[in-house]
Amino acid sequence: MSIKAYRTAHEARGGLLVTRHVPGVAFGDRVEIEDHAGGLRNGQVIRTSNDEVLILVFEGTEDLDLAETWVRFLDEPIEIALSPELLGREFNGLGEPRDGRPPILASIRRAVAGSAINPAARTYPREFIQTGISTIDGLNSLVRGQKLPIFSGSGLPHNRLAAQIVRQARLKDEDTSFSVVFAAMGVSYADAKFFRDEFASSGVLRNVVMFVNLADDPPVERLTLPRTALTVAEYLAYDLDRHVLVVMTDMTYYAEALREVATAKGDVPARKGYPGYLYSDLAEIYERCGRIHQRHGSITMMPVVSMPSDDITHPIPDLTGYITEGQIVLSRDLHNQGIYPPVHISPSLSRLMKDGIGKDDTREDHPRVAAQLYALYARALETRNLASIIGADELSERDRRYLKFADAFDSRFVGQGETEDRSIEATLNLAWDLMSMFPRDTLTRVSETDLAKFHQGEE
Repeated sequence: MSIKAYRTAHEARGGLLVTRHVPGVAFGDRVEIEDHAGGLRNGQVIRTSNDEVLILVFEGTEDLDLAETWVRFLDEPIEIALSPELLGREFNGLGEPRDGRPPILASIRRAVAGSAINPAARTYPREFIQTGISTIDGLNSLVRGQKLPIFSGSGLPHNRLAAQIVRQARLKDEDTSFSVVFAAMGVSYADAKFFRDEFASSGVLRNVVMFVNLADDPPVERLTLPRTALTVAEYLAYDLDRHVLVVMTDMTYYAEALREVATAKGDVPARKGYPGYLYSDLAEIYERCGRIHQRHGSITMMPVVSMPSDDITHPIPDLTGYITEGQIVLSRDLHNQGIYPPVHISPSLSRLMKDGIGKDDTREDHPRVAAQLYALYARALETRNLASIIGADELSERDRRYLKFADAFDSRFVGQGETEDRSIEATLNLAWDLMSMFPRDTLTRVSETDLAKFHQGEE
């Protein structure tokens, strides 16, 4: 390692430090900044030229006396030590311990920048993952190696849902749970404590690696945190052959930190002030998950994206939808009715669901049950809208049946306890219980064999 130390800091703005007359510095190099009081701050080179070097300072540039600031270029990328001892620990965005325990000592160190999986090395995501949540398992199934974000709004229980998925997720036919990499960006002290307590009380903490950036921590640290977390996930998956579930909350705070830095750099803004490279930057993160040929391990990702003003067309959820394979959308209306988890069925989608369900994965009737439930619920929502206009008393007997089904579906299928872990069999049996509210000739998307075996209602 070649260390170059300079006292040529020229300007500090918005977490960025500009130095002049520094030759031979590479993009991405790690930097150590020593302020006038002897304190050390971490940085990374994000732009170089013949005249200036631009450094991203993770602890911020407040109170820096530029004339007394030493800048050391360490001629190495930002790295993290990798070991099985990472499990059960909590770190910040740079991989430094937050739990008061010693740093990890390991012979393996890797750069956190990483890269997307080579498409030629990818294998198709398959194998059903049981989350124990009916709206996901039954209608928006998650498969191993998939990227399935949760689109939420301010005040909705996305953190509770993420914690429940972490506790309950497992492969249906393997007696093994996931190793979990949990990355929290811009969360409050209360939320961070909630996640710690949830994981500890449920016994999964020993199998979780936590990366936490609090709301009052430097925002620029959020730009490194997801990459550090994914470097650990890649080690657990491809070196230790584990199945890894990566849960990130909240990617909106990440994007806002990116916008803040881009503005300070002088990048040309695009939609709503976000940089034009927001799409490619998010893709760099999301495309690091998946499955690789001839590797047992895998990385499955569920990022949480909060939608400003509940706007699903906002640039962050909009671009996320282009990169990922579906979305779970939370509904404020269901939440206001006291229904948990308030999953909005109509806009929710899992594009890879068909490849992880059926005879050899869940149950033979699963694809047909999901299609029939969607059809019934769509008709029930139309009936509910009609009833709001003309009144329920003016509906036909058949329409009243749909109205009753909609209420039962919301309260019994969508709604479930926060600690209720439903098997896929229980979810499908519940679906048949609800569908049996209709006569057999109404259920046109299931087979006669399905009806003979599972239908419990009238002919």
